[in-house]
Amino acid sequence: MKRLLLPAILCTLAISTAIAEDKPLNTPPEGFTALFNGKDLSGWKGLVGNPKSRKEMKTDDLAKAQEAADKKAHDHWSVVDGVLTFDGKGDSLCTAKDYADFEFYCDWKIKPKGDSGIYLRGIPQVQIWDPSDPAQKPNGADKGSGSLWNNQKNPRFPDVNADNPIGEWNTFHIKMVGDKVTIHLNGKKIVNDVTLENYWERDKPCYPTGQIELQNHGNTLYFRNIYIKELPAK
Repeated sequence: MKRLLLPAILCTLAISTAIAEDKPLNTPPEGFTALFNGKDLSGWKGLVGNPKSRKEMKTDDLAKAQEAADKKAHDHWSVVDGVLTFDGKGDSLCTAKDYADFEFYCDWKIKPKGDSGIYLRGIPQVQIWDPSDPAQKPNGADKGSGSLWNNQKNPRFPDVNADNPIGEWNTFHIKMVGDKVTIHLNGKKIVNDVTLENYWERDKPCYPTGQIELQNHGNTLYFRNIYIKELPAK
């Protein structure tokens, strides 16, 4: 009887894998909202400054700057076969809406020596990079993606390197409540309830709300299956 179990288990795994692969892209799980519709940049905008500098801009100046940033974003961010693709030029892409506490999913993929990140409420960042890049090893790239890169007082690097090989898709599950961040990468918990520090104003805690940004460092990037669930404020 035991000998019959293995083929049955393998068959079940194969079916489960096929179902997962056949699931339509950019279709959110129950309770989540798709931030990316798989067709265009609806719900996204170009980057203007940072939370501190935007707050200091006059309304008219901010509107003009946003218009220019949106045009630039459409020049360099596009949708190819349901994948949000960055050509390596231009600036980061931001959600049109601000968020407070949330759970966030996204798939991402980079090329060799790629470098990116996810800004939470406009604050950098959950790091994405190539762990095998020798030029970035002094900065801790070998520890893997998912670090809260700009932390100084609180833990900075992930507990484990959970990156898939370069060129393959990776999945972030990020939960942010208050200023605490928990991150799973490819199903492994790599950051556990760590305080994200305010890079823009070191003497202040995280902003209570802000946009989510897909960061670039001048290289080709790919994102898909970007979902969010807003959590009730405590």
